[in-house]
Amino acid sequence: MEANIQLRGALNDAQMSVLRLLGQMKTVEEVKELHKVISDYYARKIDEAMDQLWDSGEWSQERINQTLKEDVHANRQPQYAE
Repeated sequence: MEANIQLRGALNDAQMSVLRLLGQMKTVEEVKELHKVISDYYARKIDEAMDQLWDSGEWSQERINQTLKEDVHANRQPQYAE
């Protein structure tokens, strides 16, 4: 019971719901299938968000080309103090 209380503090309600669902599963195949369903869901959400950005003009082929040319490491700040 104490472990459940500690776990509840670390996870939100949505995460607890998925954890309870995992407890119902009997095989690794079921877990893999759920993983695929969840992955597909988030892939669709990303596609929808990208479509909105494209339709709004916030994302375009020109912006993609600029991003590809950008040196992302040039302006990076060190993560530690020297």
